[in-house]
Amino acid sequence: MSEAALVTGGSGFVASQLIKQLLEDGAPTRATVRSLADEAKLKPLRALQAQYPGRLTLLEADLMAPGSFDAAMDGCAVVHHVASPFLLPETIKDGRRQVVEPAIAGTQNVLGSVARAPRVTRVVATSSVGAIFGDYADVMKMANRTLSEAYFNTTSTLANNPYHYAKVEAEKEAWRIAEAQDRWRLVVVNPGMILGPSLAPTSQSGSLTLLDQMLKGHFLFGAPDVSLTTVDVREVARAHIEAARRPAARGRYILAAASMISLLEVAAILRKVHRRPWLLPRRQMPNFVIRLAGPLFGLSRDYLDKHLGVRFAVDNRRSVEELGIVYRPIEETLIDHYRSWAEQRGE
Repeated sequence: MSEAALVTGGSGFVASQLIKQLLEDGAPTRATVRSLADEAKLKPLRALQAQYPGRLTLLEADLMAPGSFDAAMDGCAVVHHVASPFLLPETIKDGRRQVVEPAIAGTQNVLGSVARAPRVTRVVATSSVGAIFGDYADVMKMANRTLSEAYFNTTSTLANNPYHYAKVEAEKEAWRIAEAQDRWRLVVVNPGMILGPSLAPTSQSGSLTLLDQMLKGHFLFGAPDVSLTTVDVREVARAHIEAARRPAARGRYILAAASMISLLEVAAILRKVHRRPWLLPRRQMPNFVIRLAGPLFGLSRDYLDKHLGVRFAVDNRRSVEELGIVYRPIEETLIDHYRSWAEQRGE
């Protein structure tokens, strides 16, 4: 790989792993970050610069500033758009102003720079399975009750899950812009809950709230009957690279294991390596108890009604057949995730 690739949001969980793999593959790589002065946040990227001298260039760019990515893209053939505005759900007071408008503006600004970068021929963007469904109950209405790229989330709104709604609107805007021209091609990856080892010093994700609570012992007396769609961060990074490299790659790609995993199954795996295994649940809490206690853990009654006991299949065939993704065992992902989580917290 000799053509330069740009990665937006370079200090993030997915982006830093993507940069690592690009460098391992021999690609000259550029990465944008919000500030070059935040050395604590840049530490993993500085380590990669030292490991691959002269191969990784870091530049400042602001998702909310039109033209901010022009210089970074100059001369690049591929853009990996990973950066995305993020807020913890409990901090969202005005969904449109805080989440939706920044997500759309960020997409417009990055793709506006692509339009002014004549050498760019491929854009690979990270979206989410949240752009495909809003609640687990939505998947029950899909063909064969199986999660598929053919659908867009139609149930999330500004009032109900504004973060997923923002993902939908940002992805639709990306497709609108891409389809209005014919010089570059857009490919979108839609990962489930992204787990695995983190190169970044901190990794925030609203989707990890349940897992984080369980690791801390919040579900000591029993796990809710909730299952997860999961993917390893290393597979997400590889999918980005393959989507850019393979000429036939097109459209959307779900990135997730074919089978969901329950929180109780997660606990059974992590009990083998957790430094305080007694914190992890050994039984499933009855649903009526979870419905009563859920609000104490930030789980609304509506969320529980649409997620408790719901389990569905995932159609990930396109990622396997067209991108060549090989999904590693969930045990490996979870153990690596826990060890990284524990190291970050000094446990």
